[in-house]
Amino acid sequence: MTNLIRLRDDAPVNDPVADFEACCDQSNATAVRIEPGDDARALLPFLDRLNLVEVNFPAFGDGRGYSAARILREAGFTGEIRAVGDVLVDQVNNMKRCGFDAFAPDAPLDADDLETALNRWPEDYQAAADASTPIWNKRHE
Repeated sequence: MTNLIRLRDDAPVNDPVADFEACCDQSNATAVRIEPGDDARALLPFLDRLNLVEVNFPAFGDGRGYSAARILREAGFTGEIRAVGDVLVDQVNNMKRCGFDAFAPDAPLDADDLETALNRWPEDYQAAADASTPIWNKRHE
């Protein structure tokens, strides 16, 4: 995977990726791919054995994968959540806030543009799946 971008310090997960339907039926599946329309909540009983969840974005305008990542993170999943497919640089920061920590875009992302996108706003204005404290809540710290 030449376009793999990771925001994690551990080794990339290279386990064979099972499709969503097959993953729940296989006791040895450690990586799964979610397609738009798949319900990420069906994976919750299997999170203890999963190392990687790939979330496919066949079109950049399909935002259902954001919810899948947030559901998994809020359920306590600490493995890699990788956005794959039509991932654009201006989506990466919001994807990160929803729980994505790796990206495998169809087209390479410019490294400078990626750095700018990830560091564009010093404060966040709403709560998300990440640990960032929203700016409106900082005055109460």
